[in-house]
Amino acid sequence: MTESDGCSDGGACGGASADGPPTATHSHDGPHVAQLSVPEMDCPSCAGKVESSVRELSGIKAVDPQVTTGRLTVEYDETETDVDAIAARVEAAGYTVPDDGGETLRFSVPEMDCASCAGKVESALGGVDGIRSAETRPTTGTVVVTYDRDATTEGDLVAAIESAGYEVTETTGEDDTGTRQPDENGSLWTSSRALKTWASGVFVAFGLLFEFLLRGANAQVGSVLGSPLHVADILFLIAVATGGQEILRGGYYSLKNRNLDIDLLMSIAILGALTASLAFGEALYFEAATLAFLFSIAELLERYSMDRARNSLAELMDLSPDEATVKRDGAEEVLPVDDVQVGDVVVIRPGEKIPMDGEVIDGTSAVNQAPITGESVPVDKTEGDEVYAGTINEEGYLEVQVTAAASDNTLSRIVQMVEDAQSNKTEREQFVERFSAYYTPVVVAFAVLVTLSSPAVFGVAWSTAVVHGLTLLVLACPCAFVISTPVSVVSGITSAAKNGVLIKGGNHLEAMGDVDVVAFDKTGTLTKGELTVTDVVPLNGNTEQGVLQCARGLEQRSEHPIGEAIVAEAGTTGVESADVDDFESITGKGVRADLDGTPHYAGKPGLFEELGFDLSHVHATTDGGVVTKTAQQLCERNNCLDLLEDAVPELQAEGKTVVIVGTDEEIEGIIAVADEVRPEAKATVSRLRDLGVERTVMLTGDNERTAGAIAREVGIDDYQAELLPDEKVAAIDDLVAEYENVAMVGDGINDAPALASATVGVAMGAAGTDTALETADIALMSDDLSKLPYLYELANDANVVIRQNIWASLAVKAGLALAVPFGLVPIWAAVLAGDAGMTTAVTGNAMRLSRVRSESGDG
Repeated sequence: MTESDGCSDGGACGGASADGPPTATHSHDGPHVAQLSVPEMDCPSCAGKVESSVRELSGIKAVDPQVTTGRLTVEYDETETDVDAIAARVEAAGYTVPDDGGETLRFSVPEMDCASCAGKVESALGGVDGIRSAETRPTTGTVVVTYDRDATTEGDLVAAIESAGYEVTETTGEDDTGTRQPDENGSLWTSSRALKTWASGVFVAFGLLFEFLLRGANAQVGSVLGSPLHVADILFLIAVATGGQEILRGGYYSLKNRNLDIDLLMSIAILGALTASLAFGEALYFEAATLAFLFSIAELLERYSMDRARNSLAELMDLSPDEATVKRDGAEEVLPVDDVQVGDVVVIRPGEKIPMDGEVIDGTSAVNQAPITGESVPVDKTEGDEVYAGTINEEGYLEVQVTAAASDNTLSRIVQMVEDAQSNKTEREQFVERFSAYYTPVVVAFAVLVTLSSPAVFGVAWSTAVVHGLTLLVLACPCAFVISTPVSVVSGITSAAKNGVLIKGGNHLEAMGDVDVVAFDKTGTLTKGELTVTDVVPLNGNTEQGVLQCARGLEQRSEHPIGEAIVAEAGTTGVESADVDDFESITGKGVRADLDGTPHYAGKPGLFEELGFDLSHVHATTDGGVVTKTAQQLCERNNCLDLLEDAVPELQAEGKTVVIVGTDEEIEGIIAVADEVRPEAKATVSRLRDLGVERTVMLTGDNERTAGAIAREVGIDDYQAELLPDEKVAAIDDLVAEYENVAMVGDGINDAPALASATVGVAMGAAGTDTALETADIALMSDDLSKLPYLYELANDANVVIRQNIWASLAVKAGLALAVPFGLVPIWAAVLAGDAGMTTAVTGNAMRLSRVRSESGDG
């Protein structure tokens, strides 16, 4: 275990990866915060056990167990307790915490696929000396154990795991961290728990056969405490023993930690039915057997449903290959990706996945970046271009120099952030947790009241009253209610990640769905962020090529972005430069140089007015007696242009910067340069409006004329121009004050203050950019603005699904509970409908979010 007194600027203060040791951090003015990885804590009941156990320590300020990430965050007073004590309390709850140091082994335990399974493995390993940490990962069916080789052996660890009833199929070192895993959904129904469940069901079926159809053969075979036992009763008891083992074991841990969860409630219900049968002659063997069998089925269904949600994250992890072909000492060798070092050269052939982040040093190919950025069209890569782990080499041969270790590449950061994102609770999730804290005690009290009062109030027998009470105990655990929000958040966030949108918290997903106003930065967001030549207007008989040739000669020594854009355009069209002499920069106006011995100028209109030109009457170039298309659009007097009143203002009104090219005797032409609007910008703004965004705003530091032109072209409702960074923040604050929920979309670096001030900050083009990934609440991994409507639609749908899950699960539970005293709900219905049915239903409903697709890509 480690402690530190600070945090990185990246904002991951107190973070611990799911595979790493627990850590503790603190600010100098606040309490210590410990984050412990508890991977097997994957259900509300588990979280309750852990929280109850940790709160027994003195000095605990706050405990936040995260079911969907297996992460526990604890605020504590360092003068009263420490990380080791917290970890010990977690282990006392039946769960283990990974530690650093020691020998580490990874065991494949495919049948360990739920929280209760993990708890049993932890308990078994807890009896082995020399274990420093044991981390169970039900999602992947693995157990990672760090131990002292002088105190125990690998064989002891395997024996301990198998003593809990789970088979170890493979053992590897911790470095062998391949992400492949067995098909959990396929093995679930033949797992140890499933086989016991099916056996229990067989005994229940035979018991029913003797109870109702073969009554003549249902002979008494003995008695216990004066209560007769028939053949059917014996079969029901065997069904309880077979199917109820795991339930009672889970109930033991719940009781040990004084946690009133579903395992304890079901254990009380089963044991209560048996006690009433044996001690009071109420003959509730069938009810006990039904509870054991049906609840085991419910557990299997819940695991299956949760696996479906968790597999979406596993699919992200599986994007990157396990091995890489590396060139070393003139030869190629295949290595595990964890053994590849920064600086190594990796070879990627056509059709292979790129295993590491890096820079292309040889070869040309098209790379499918959809797994990272969501772009559906492969991106051409050549020498000097960056590539990301998990993307696919479509064609061609590439050699890539590795720039980041496997644990620190773009894909790894995305997976880590998706895992961390689930720890930020939505407002609805916080409401559910507050509500559920009261729900279970109230329903348990109601169960006791119904049991005691039913004979008098409803005139039923005591056996019936007991059954009603047991049925209410089944309904007392709000599992489906509690899991309804987290499973929706998991589904939404992982679905977004696979579509090139990284959402860094469930709270941000929820907030994005409630956004009323979207504010855009201009440069690099609505526009491409690169100046390009948009118009070349030849004048006085010159040609476009001639104008570009002169402009290239004049600007090729300039370092101004406008000059660079002109030189780039001339190069693209194949225009050669003239011989340049006597280059001179005219500050604030333009440049001058001799081209092939003739003085030339390029600059603002004012420069040419100073040279004595009449800019109100310039002849446009004609082509065969006809004014060229561009000139015709600007000319109102046949082939004559008024540059001051018409041509230049019209180009500037379109957001373009005008450069005039000529000699001291004639104006040769006009070149217009602009930061091009993204082709998807207008459709994006329109789509957002269709989806329900009330207002769109552009905030830019550019001049008023350019800002207005861009806003009109894109369809933005309002804009503010010539803003400094602090003025952008003030503008966001004003919007938040007026509309409450505001999203700011920017490049994630220059717009960091505004992104932080908005309700939701969205960064553009964050793939491979650490700063952009850390800055915003949500990152669009590619420069594709059309991902924004997808994000807004997904967030809206997620909010709808969360509301549906919360109220449906609550309504079903409440309806069943109120109907129990009237004898309308048999105990099997409470198990299948109230517990397994609703958990499966809310999970299935949440998985619908994976169907929301970005229109720009295939996801």
